[in-house]
Amino acid sequence: MSAPQLKRSLNLPLLTLYGLGTILGAGVYVLVGKVAGITGIYAPIAFLVAAVIAAFTGFAYASLSKRFPRSAGEVVYINQAFAKPWLGRAIGWLVIVTGVVSSATLINGFAGYLSVFITLPKLIAVTLTSIAIVAVACWGIVESVSIAAIVTTIELAGILIVLALLGDVLLTLPDIGTTLIPPLPKDLGEFTTWQSIMLGAFLAFYAFIGFEDMVNVAEEVKNPERNLPLGILAALAMASLLYVLVALVAVLSLPAESLGASKSPMVSLVATKSPGAANLIGMISLVAIINGALVQVIMGSRIIYGMASQQLAPAALAHIAAKTQTPVRATVLLGVIIWLFAVWLPLVTLAKITSFVIIIVFSLVNFSLAMIYWRETGSSRIKALIPLFGGALCLFLLALQSIDVFS
Repeated sequence: MSAPQLKRSLNLPLLTLYGLGTILGAGVYVLVGKVAGITGIYAPIAFLVAAVIAAFTGFAYASLSKRFPRSAGEVVYINQAFAKPWLGRAIGWLVIVTGVVSSATLINGFAGYLSVFITLPKLIAVTLTSIAIVAVACWGIVESVSIAAIVTTIELAGILIVLALLGDVLLTLPDIGTTLIPPLPKDLGEFTTWQSIMLGAFLAFYAFIGFEDMVNVAEEVKNPERNLPLGILAALAMASLLYVLVALVAVLSLPAESLGASKSPMVSLVATKSPGAANLIGMISLVAIINGALVQVIMGSRIIYGMASQQLAPAALAHIAAKTQTPVRATVLLGVIIWLFAVWLPLVTLAKITSFVIIIVFSLVNFSLAMIYWRETGSSRIKALIPLFGGALCLFLLALQSIDVFS
């Protein structure tokens, strides 16, 4: 009798909603206020800068996922490009760390929104939330991703409610639009402005984390050579548009100081127009944040499984439960580590650590695609310039923020 295998059951719409759900949950519902607190009225520019960097990396992931549609995608890509198992192993564990810290960030964000409705000690809120997420992730990939897709639809509805209630402020853009564009740095004051924008972009970059998770369910996707690239690019494009719109509405509706101080920025925004709608947005925010954490757990457990399958992690973690056809051992291990981080560190510190680590991973993924293109002949060598530029952008952002990341 053969060992249980991962089941190919995800189509393009489910895959796209899976990726979109984890991208939106963090950026809109948790960090938009924190980014505005750093950048002021230039928060939309910070999100736009982060989106451009993410777009180059999204192209790299889309191209590589078409060539190598396997779980533990980053490990596979780097092994194919550089043929150095130690480097692939190191990147695999870095991605797992990203999933752990990202989930802990979201669970902390959940606790912030939960306080709008009920006061619970942080330890209890984090523990109950972690147990629920791990249980759903162990249940089954179709069930887990279907739940994530339903919640993503709810997230989108929440964003549309915010835009509908506050969207009239966008009508002022023709008159004040120039004030939202930062001046080119010609003196120290203007340089400081751009430094703040880059600090905000570094934090905002965390909000785009999620599209890379999609490659780690590659062995559970139908027709992955077609659906993975399309799903990645579609999810990233939709998230970028929504982020910029919400950031615009946010900075035009509330002072940046108020947004930065709020534990539930979307609720604070809507409360200026409709207290009743604010409660609804608070509830939507809760499920949105949990959805992001769920997707991160699914991603992390598949990377651990994929690495164990390639003898890059303990073999026991390659076990697939016969009943659920999911890597239960890897999922439970991940859940315990996430719980420890969520209890230990505050939200902004977690988000900065996540951004720092994932930018390292993204730069190496870009350079992996560049290396693979360079080995080929003809026009592929010209195409290598795209991921080379993407990798350079990642390193530039990382260099600017390396001193600030743990402050």
